[in-house]
Amino acid sequence: MKTIIINGGKKLRGEVAISGAKNAALPIIAAGLLCEGEHRLTNVPHLADVVTLGKILQNMGVRYDFKGNDVVLDSTNLASPEAPYDLVRTMRASVLVLGPLVARMGKARVSLPGGCAIGARPINLHLMGLEKLGATVEIEHGYVVARAKRLRGAHIYFDIVTVTGTENLMMAAALAEGETILENAAREPEVVDLADALTQMGANIEGAGTDIIKIKGVEKLRPMTYAVMPDRIETGTFIISAAITGGSVTIRNCEPKHLDALLSKVTEAGADITIGDGALRVAGRRKIRPVNIKTLPHPGFPTDMQAQFMSLMALAEGTSVINETIFENRFTHVAELRRMGADIQVEGRSAIVKGVRRLSGAPVMATDLRASASLILAGLAAEGQTVVSRIYHLDRGYENIEQKLSALGADIKRV
Repeated sequence: MKTIIINGGKKLRGEVAISGAKNAALPIIAAGLLCEGEHRLTNVPHLADVVTLGKILQNMGVRYDFKGNDVVLDSTNLASPEAPYDLVRTMRASVLVLGPLVARMGKARVSLPGGCAIGARPINLHLMGLEKLGATVEIEHGYVVARAKRLRGAHIYFDIVTVTGTENLMMAAALAEGETILENAAREPEVVDLADALTQMGANIEGAGTDIIKIKGVEKLRPMTYAVMPDRIETGTFIISAAITGGSVTIRNCEPKHLDALLSKVTEAGADITIGDGALRVAGRRKIRPVNIKTLPHPGFPTDMQAQFMSLMALAEGTSVINETIFENRFTHVAELRRMGADIQVEGRSAIVKGVRRLSGAPVMATDLRASASLILAGLAAEGQTVVSRIYHLDRGYENIEQKLSALGADIKRV
């Protein structure tokens, strides 16, 4: 099994370019199912999840070419509305094919999804929305089976904010008859990026980026040529890498406005941040101040940055409280950080982090995608050698992270 070995204690310096956003690329690729013709996407991160989604589409009869950071896909010969368990089980975002398949083919058979073990993340809101759009939905032998002659517009209220639910139903509604209103919709930048891609395809969408999205269905859509937005979570991870090592890193090909909550908290922790046009410069300080955070849907502090921020707080001069409100099982990295000398106690959905003077390198095990990033960040700042195992999680969300960190001066390698 591959591992990442880090010899810590080096201040990171230099420039790094951010890759395209995984969480924007996946729904945009799924949107290619909505119409015939050749779609061309650029700035697509070369990640395990993107490769897996390509295999799912190929299994349906879609032509899917992924070279470098470009994807060309053509679903003209879409033949099968099924996403099988063997492919779906590793990636929860596979459920994003459900809405487009029902909208275009009138039926879908999609395995219930897998992915990181960070919480239940039920897809009941996706299914509720499809039923309101006129589909019949059943669970059969571990598969969601949905059917509809043609979807009809509806008013859909989400009890809780759901990013993939908003995206799935926005795609389904693009071809529905009449107007659909999504209320309490997700406001994440990735939702806006999908809406922009769908609009280029001819969809009629208003309000993306707010909690009320209106979609007027159209008879047909056209192929798109689209560049995926930069990954804000990768950006945030490199922001923390500079702050936790006391280094100075310039981050290019990013969108600072997507990270207001994180930038505010990292600044509060003592880092100096200079914002430019599509770029950031982060300079860490020797002393890290304790900061309390509470994860919330966008524009609040992102849950996908909670683990990385905890690594930073593990070295703060004082006590901080981290409150996780999005997922009920997202403190699995705590036990591994403790192995490195962190002083962290978990009480329900809160973690009390008492900063220590130093972390020490240790063998640790990644438990999910963002937890793996937090362990790498801790290893960069720790004394001695850290060995991170189960790094297949990392390859689901970070493109060439060890090469990028190495270019900044980190002593890091994959074995």
